[in-house]
Amino acid sequence: KEFCRRGLLFAWLGPVILCIVWYFLKKNGIIDQLDVLDVIRAVLSILVMSFLAAGVSAVYTLEQLPYPTAGLIQMAVLYFDYLLVYLWNGWLPLSALPVYSLIFLTGFGIIWLIIYLTIRRTVERMNSRMHNPEN
Repeated sequence: KEFCRRGLLFAWLGPVILCIVWYFLKKNGIIDQLDVLDVIRAVLSILVMSFLAAGVSAVYTLEQLPYPTAGLIQMAVLYFDYLLVYLWNGWLPLSALPVYSLIFLTGFGIIWLIIYLTIRRTVERMNSRMHNPEN
C-alpha cells in the first residue's frame, strides 16, 4: 500500500521532466518532431519508471531491514528500472552500458555517502545535546 501511495504521489514528475527535456532539445535544434507512438511509449515508460523509483523508497519504512540492505535493494531496483526504460526507448545503446553503469553506481554512491554523513552529523549533534543539555 505504501509503495503504491509513494509511487502515485510522484509518478507525474517523470513525464513532466521528459516534456521539459524535449522542449529544450527542440529549442536547441536537436530534435525537430516526434513520432506519436514514440511519444506515447516514452511518456508511459517514464511514468512507470517514476512510479517504481518513488515507490521503492518505501523499503526504508516498511521493512525492518538494515539501511545497507535497504540501500542495495533500492539501488538494484533503480538501476534496472532506469536501464530497461532507456534501452526500450532507444535512449541508451548497448555499447554504452559500461559507462551508464559506472555513472549510475558512482552517482548512487555519492548521494548515499552525503545522506549518511548528514544523518551521522545530525545524530552526533542530538547525542551531544542530550549529554550536555546546556550547549
